[in-house]
Amino acid sequence: MVRWRSGTVTAVRRRWAGAAELDVELPDGARMRALAYPALVGEPEPGDRVLLNAGALLMGLGTGGYALVVALPDRLPPDPPQAGDSRDAGHLVKARYTPLQPILLGVDEEASPHHDRLAAADSVDGMPVVTADLHSALPAILAGVRADAPDARVAYVLTDGGALPAWFSRTLAGLAGHLAGTVSVGQAFGGDLEASTLHSGLLAARHVLGADLAIVAQGPGNLGTGTRWGFSGVAVGEAVNAIATLGGRPVGSLRISNADARPRHRGVSHHSLTAYGRVALAPAELVVPDGLDPGLAAEVAAALTPLADRHRIVTVPAEGLDAALRASPVGLSTMGRGLDADHAYFLAAAAAGRYAAGLLT
Repeated sequence: MVRWRSGTVTAVRRRWAGAAELDVELPDGARMRALAYPALVGEPEPGDRVLLNAGALLMGLGTGGYALVVALPDRLPPDPPQAGDSRDAGHLVKARYTPLQPILLGVDEEASPHHDRLAAADSVDGMPVVTADLHSALPAILAGVRADAPDARVAYVLTDGGALPAWFSRTLAGLAGHLAGTVSVGQAFGGDLEASTLHSGLLAARHVLGADLAIVAQGPGNLGTGTRWGFSGVAVGEAVNAIATLGGRPVGSLRISNADARPRHRGVSHHSLTAYGRVALAPAELVVPDGLDPGLAAEVAAALTPLADRHRIVTVPAEGLDAALRASPVGLSTMGRGLDADHAYFLAAAAAGRYAAGLLT
């Protein structure tokens, strides 16, 4: 449950879109690194007293390596300017029935300027959509798209398997200007557009953001339990089904690695094998880059053989993808490993982006 702490802000270390990183001193003199979302709690300043949820930091979780600011109790932010007793500014509640639930304007609800456009929308018109297990694949997929289709409009659909606030992601902040926009779906929030479901989010990406291509992935902070079904990336398979239902073209980015110390994630991760092999009922195109280490390539081919009954396994040329990855506007990192430490992982994601870009011609 929640491990509460109270302290005083001593410094604002840095800011990025939607977030502020703080130094906080506790009453016993200990210090904590904390993260605040100003849209929820207000703008923290040195000297402010803050209430913190410190559980993830105390546990040493990698992605959750912050205490999270729950409130500035002595300086609460003002109410939003809209009337609080009407739905004119939206009534989409996310992180529902938690203490910090935001009430937002959904892209397709009645008060939205996009309502009429989406009211009858029922197809994404064959749009290629790349699905990925981990948030870290996002910039690599985008690099692969840009290698061959630099002018394509690419939307990111943020699902709620990881961090719910889009603002947590420094990667997403660094990609500002490189994406047509972000649609946060389900319980996730903080994107350029808010949608209640993945289906409505995909429709918004196509018909509101005007995307030529979309990428679907959870936010940072994948949950895994070391069991076949107990991981948040299982939703990748459901994403394939949603894309197919809406007349899109699912392209699967595979989680491939020869650097992960855990056997279940070496070769093709069991996350990909379960999501695409057991959960996805609609066919997808699963992308493998050429040029993998021969031993890894053989392992990948053997792992994907059972999936070929439902999906199409495609091999994509990797020439130029390394350069595209190194030119990424944001740093590449997965599970603490950078591009050179886990090259196959990022290369596989970039290959999926390249393949999806090829479907635009």
